[in-house]
Amino acid sequence: MVKQITLLHIVTVPETFTFFRGQIAFMKKRGFRIHGVASPGKELSAVIKREQIPVTPIVMPRRITPWADLKALLQLYRLCRRLRPDIVHAHTPKGGLLGVIAARLAGARVIMYGLRGLPFVTATGLKRRLLCWTEMIACGWAHRVVAVSRAIRQTIIETGLCPADKIVVLANGSSNGVDSQVRFNPGLLPPHCRETLRQQYNIPLDSLVVGFVGRIVRDKGIIELEASWRELRRRFPELLLLLVGDLETQDPIPAEVWQRLQADPKVIITGWVNDLAPFYAAMDIMVLPTYREGFPNTPLEAAAMRIPVVTTSVDGCPEATLSEITGIIVPPRNSPALTMAIERLILNPDLGKRMGEAGREWVVQQFRPVLVWQALYEQYLELLQASSPESAPYQ
Repeated sequence: MVKQITLLHIVTVPETFTFFRGQIAFMKKRGFRIHGVASPGKELSAVIKREQIPVTPIVMPRRITPWADLKALLQLYRLCRRLRPDIVHAHTPKGGLLGVIAARLAGARVIMYGLRGLPFVTATGLKRRLLCWTEMIACGWAHRVVAVSRAIRQTIIETGLCPADKIVVLANGSSNGVDSQVRFNPGLLPPHCRETLRQQYNIPLDSLVVGFVGRIVRDKGIIELEASWRELRRRFPELLLLLVGDLETQDPIPAEVWQRLQADPKVIITGWVNDLAPFYAAMDIMVLPTYREGFPNTPLEAAAMRIPVVTTSVDGCPEATLSEITGIIVPPRNSPALTMAIERLILNPDLGKRMGEAGREWVVQQFRPVLVWQALYEQYLELLQASSPESAPYQ
């Protein structure tokens, strides 16, 4: 007799569910019953509507908040006891830690921890020790750890926080692959999409646009990007900078950096957007000068849209950008190197075009979402069968 599987996804903020696009439907088609947990937020109702799953709101602040964290842990424990899921899959540092602990205390049969990044890499002192300790607990209490890149898998093994036989990378890495067939397919955009978006933001059609997509925080390299931008705008009067993302108060950039960006008439700041494809289409170059990144999705999305990428050599970035093939890789925290790389693409448009074409071909071949979904599905079944080898097989 084939058994139905109950799966509980735990994330810190509802926006994380955007990284599961298509994956939840894939599992539901294979008989999974799926429930979600996330902090309350503006995206929660959209998640429930899009994924057609129940989602329980539980407040989990990203920062360290002992009393709020204890309250969230108790709520997660009670939910696990009530739902009795076959699998608890906990993601992101706070949701991952609390979810894994709650699932273990509740006696869940299979516990997976989704390792998307390593915050301790850029931390120092007591904060670094605390972050390492939380990763060690999450990895130690989970039955399987899923890393989004080979780089962070290797780092967490080398730091002694997780044994090698417990941690895996699905397919070629990434959280969910990239939908290069529909969501990030330049061939499916409406006619004149690039021109329409540029007109919407008063961007001249003949301007060159350097774009960034992500949270506007220090760890994303915004300080170096702004320094590089000041030099580039002096050399190239036709250049504009497009920042797609929200300013966040956690890990903030210096106030003077933000003020200069806001005051610059050649800098466009859009805030959070759901449909990114038109914004990539409006760009000529995409940059991600990050300090740390488990596996960045934005370089793959840009590549799928035939946009050349400039990113850093940290963590999973070299796995998301092929050096000198789909983009240019520079050292982190190095605005002169960033400036040189962007300038090289500005002065060599044919190079950017070749990188864009190569990028799309690579993403289409190597990062189809179904590759990640199938590998995850097989992990679920393997762990479930191992947890009770005498029981009937799972689907």
